[in-house]
Amino acid sequence: MENSTKYLDYILQIQAIAKIGLKYSKDSYALKNYHEIQTLSKEMLEDFVNLKFERPNYFERDIYPTPNISVRTILFNQNKEVLLVKEKSDHGYSFPGGWCDLYDSPSVAAIRECEEEAGVKIKLTRLVGLTSRIPYLHAYEVPSYVIIFLGEIIENLGTHDHEIEEVGFFPLDNLPSFSPKVTSEEMLRFIHAAVNGETIYD
Repeated sequence: MENSTKYLDYILQIQAIAKIGLKYSKDSYALKNYHEIQTLSKEMLEDFVNLKFERPNYFERDIYPTPNISVRTILFNQNKEVLLVKEKSDHGYSFPGGWCDLYDSPSVAAIRECEEEAGVKIKLTRLVGLTSRIPYLHAYEVPSYVIIFLGEIIENLGTHDHEIEEVGFFPLDNLPSFSPKVTSEEMLRFIHAAVNGETIYD
């Protein structure tokens, strides 16, 4: 009972922080995060009686280290042009995608990232591949695996995340400068696999 009381107090404190942040913050990125925290804490309060307190702590530092997981989705239009998003942080282009959240399946994460970054609702049509990114071989911050999907656009929402500067389709023989977060080699490899019906790995 003592643990559950502490947990309830924690949820209420988090909800209070979210409310204050939503009231006083002016930063669009912070407001988005505060809104998500508010929604999550509200859902946690509603399900509080069903919570179990013996769940493992996924953020312990003594767990076995494993790569992070991210997703990217390749989308073509009727003219065989590929959809790319331009990031405000580095003004480079990449496929819509990002890190997977805890409890998200890869497909759910990929669909959500396309809505947030590219402003499109999609359906996934196949798995293009799973590749490894190692910081000792590439300029990445952490070791990670990237899951690449091929998808189809089913609706254009007309909006995109504030972190994205521009969304557009580009012909395969005239691609823009890629983000430093990716390499030309891997981007072209993904596109080649998607166009030719291949599945790649490693």
